[in-house]
This record gives sequence, C-alpha cells and structure tokens, in this order.
Amino acid sequence: MNDRTDLTLELAESIDDASGIATEVTVRDGVTITRTVIGDSGAAERVGKPQGKYYTLEMLPFSDAAFEPDQCFEAASEILRELLPAHGCILTAGLGNASITPDSIGPKSAGRILASRHIPGELAEKCGLSPLRSTAVIAPGVLGQTGIEAAEHIRWLCAGLKPSAVIVIDAMAARSLSRLGRTLQICDSGISPGSGVGNDRPCIDSSYLGTKVISMGVPTVAELRPESPCESAGRMMITPKEIDLLTDRAARFIAAAVNGALQPHLHPTEIMKLF
Repeated sequence: MNDRTDLTLELAESIDDASGIATEVTVRDGVTITRTVIGDSGAAERVGKPQGKYYTLEMLPFSDAAFEPDQCFEAASEILRELLPAHGCILTAGLGNASITPDSIGPKSAGRILASRHIPGELAEKCGLSPLRSTAVIAPGVLGQTGIEAAEHIRWLCAGLKPSAVIVIDAMAARSLSRLGRTLQICDSGISPGSGVGNDRPCIDSSYLGTKVISMGVPTVAELRPESPCESAGRMMITPKEIDLLTDRAARFIAAAVNGALQPHLHPTEIMKLF
C-alpha cells in the first residue's frame, strides 16, 4: 500500500538479508512484544534505522471498547525502566501539533505526565508522594507555530537541566493499516520527527542532545496510493475515523507507561487524580 513507515519492525520485515538483526517475540498481559536489535552498521543501512533496540508492542486497538490502558501499560513501563538510567532527572518531550488530531499524541501525553522537578523533597513527603523521581515535561510545539525546531528547544533545555535521559513522544506513520492505532514503538536510538510522512526534521538523538534518548510513538496515519493515475490525486495520508478517541487513549496509555516507569511507587490512576 505504501512505502513510508516509522516502524522498524515493518522495515525489517521488508528486507531479505536479516544478518545483524536479532528478533524475539514475547506475549505479556495480552500484549505482543517484538524486540528487534539492529546490531551493526550494515544492518542499520539495510533497514534504514540507526543501531539500537526497538520494541514493538501490539495490542487491542486503542479505540476498541474493550481496551483499558490502565490494565496493560506495565509491559511498556517495564521496557522503559530497562532502557532508562536508574538515577537522575528525566526530561519528557511531547512532540507534535495539538491542533491537528493525528499529530496530537505527544502534547496530549505530556499533559498527563507528572512533572516533579519543582516539588521539594519535604513537600513530596508531606503529600505522600515521596520518593518522587525528578521529572520535567514539555510540549515544544512545531516549527510553524513557534519558529523554533523542537530539537533545538530540547537541546537548549538539556544544556540547562542536564537530564540523565530524554523521553521523546510523537505520532508515527505505519505501512500496514492493521497497525494503526494499536501499536507502540519504543527505542533507544532517538527519533527523526516527520520522517514517516516525508517531512523530515532534525534528528533527536544522543549525539545531538548529549544524553540518552528514548523515543515512544504510536502510528496514527498511513500513506495511500490512489489507484487512479490522475496526477492531481497524488499520494494521500489516511487516518482512522475514530482518531479522536484513538489519540486520547493512546496518550493515556503512554502517560501511564511513563508515569509507571518513573514513579513506580505510585499507580497511574493515583497520578491522574493529581491533574
């Protein structure tokens, strides 16, 4: 159907030479987890993704009435805990345009993640929130809104905050329609915002920010090539009709996973009551 995708799993599936690529599939709480490790530069070149660990979580569609984010976020939290440093402040950045629904997962997720860097230890203890891991959260917007690249914004903050890691959340594109709104990708190699829809922005990775970068994303769009040869039709990006519900639940799921990883002593439902 299309060539564009942000999902490493889909890119790895499309190549013939799998040398240098290790894949492992497990199932936890109804979530199918595919761990793909791109182990050398040759494999990275063939796949078109940097070396690193890529986790693809596939579950019920976020828009499904039976889907409950609070019941299956632990698998994602566990992966994040494995990838994140054990100590230090974490900066979380929700990328995208909150005014465009398919691109709103990042900002919506950021609004549900507990920012704790400003809460003194004494106050946290009195409120029953101790021990809180220091966390800062931003939604930097997009270049057309601010005149500032999100990557630049995050790098400036890293220079001042000196976080031990950055979590970047963004909407993605998928090749397969069956993966829209039901797949979460987590990786430790950074992110190239907009690459899946042909709108490449500066790459946000450890070499650019000077600290570890973990990216998270859910595909909300896919490219459709019309059968008509009419040039005016061109290529189209399509999104599910229930995109509003999908992005809301996906953001809730991602926020639960991040909160669960950073504040494991608090259940995400407890954290949600703070907002």
